[in-house]
Amino acid sequence: MAKKKTKFVCSSCGYESPKWMGKCPGCGEWNTMVEEVAITGKQPRAAFMHSEKTGPSKAEKLSSIETRQEPRVLTESRELNRVLGGGVVPGSLVLIGGDPGIGKSTLLLQVSSQLARQNQKVLYISGEESIKQTKMRADRLNIKGDELYIYAETNLESIHQTIEHLAPDFVIIDSIQTIYHPEVTSAPGSVSQVRECTADLMRIGKTKGIAIFIVGHVTKEGSIAGPRLLEHMVDTVLYFEGERHHSYRILRAVKNRFGSTNEMGIFEMKELGLEEVSNPSEIFLEERSEGATGSTVVASMEGTRPVLVEIQALVTPTSFNNPRRMATGIDHSRVSLIMAVLEKRVGMLLQQQDAYLKVAGGVKLDEPAIDLAVAASIASSFRDKASNPHDCIIGEVGLTGEIRRVSRIEQRVQEAAKLGFKRVIVPQNNLSGWHPPSDINVVGVATINEALALILGG
Repeated sequence: MAKKKTKFVCSSCGYESPKWMGKCPGCGEWNTMVEEVAITGKQPRAAFMHSEKTGPSKAEKLSSIETRQEPRVLTESRELNRVLGGGVVPGSLVLIGGDPGIGKSTLLLQVSSQLARQNQKVLYISGEESIKQTKMRADRLNIKGDELYIYAETNLESIHQTIEHLAPDFVIIDSIQTIYHPEVTSAPGSVSQVRECTADLMRIGKTKGIAIFIVGHVTKEGSIAGPRLLEHMVDTVLYFEGERHHSYRILRAVKNRFGSTNEMGIFEMKELGLEEVSNPSEIFLEERSEGATGSTVVASMEGTRPVLVEIQALVTPTSFNNPRRMATGIDHSRVSLIMAVLEKRVGMLLQQQDAYLKVAGGVKLDEPAIDLAVAASIASSFRDKASNPHDCIIGEVGLTGEIRRVSRIEQRVQEAAKLGFKRVIVPQNNLSGWHPPSDINVVGVATINEALALILGG
């Protein structure tokens, strides 16, 4: 007979303690310890109760293991295929997180319909809506498919039996916080439930070759709710970002065992659902004001795609002893570093200036190639001189004021030429080894003083 005892588990990080504590020793959060009933003894764990292995595995030599490349399943959404690394991998476990109302369920319902039209059997499991409610949303989005099955259930054992009976190719769980395992005594959404349910789903997907998509709620800080172990267990973690009051959504990969983590997909929320944006650079630059000071354009790489975005800066005198430094979409430390270089190498007195920087469109940039564009925006606002609206600026700024080379310069320049820019300012060392396009003027600079003289005209 299994013996029961009580334990306390942190709902934020999963730390376990035999007694209640006000502050979690693991993550330092207050009032997050939740009482749960732990089952001890010889009873097997839930994740391994239905194991289909016929015997213990054995160690094999790496050279003797035979592998074959399984074909990925392509959806009709090129943006989703790009973020996933080239399509859906059979047997993979994908976690999608995002704010409430951002469009996670809409995206997965549309993807389910696309896969069903390819004669793929899809099981959409809704733990938050009834079958009729899901049908009403599907009718609104004009979603159809004979191979798309809707199932409203939260009991994991019932879900497992349905998967065994239906044998689908794809399974969507919406959401993991509503699913519970009957052998785990804690409430749905708790640390133990999320951990055990995800482990059981992972075993089902790996043993049967079923690709499973899991929707995860996020906390007010923006991270996925539940234990941090959840993100380590799955193969891919996607974040669906954007403002509910704006139409554009960004799908970003933060973990991907089958592709790059730098990829980004752009969608637009319309009346009939999400539509992919094939040319995001044009979207990010469509509201740019010509002749405004503090505005420059940079070609940034998001995975394998070059994206042109606008960097805006506002530099104003401060009335306080400590000037403010605020940045949206750019690392705050990088902005402070570039401003220090401008003070030391260029001679700009920025110590008594407030500086506010923003990447237009809500994109987050974290690569060194944006340094020169950031410096040019700050200098443009400080000197109240507008840069040429037909210039695209690319380059990394060193601490001694030198402009260092960047990667994939050919793709960046080609993207700028495609959008009608007349001149691209690049590091001097990037000019060798390739032939620039004939319809755009490519100028190389070696120092930040040389670059600012060229951009701002002295």
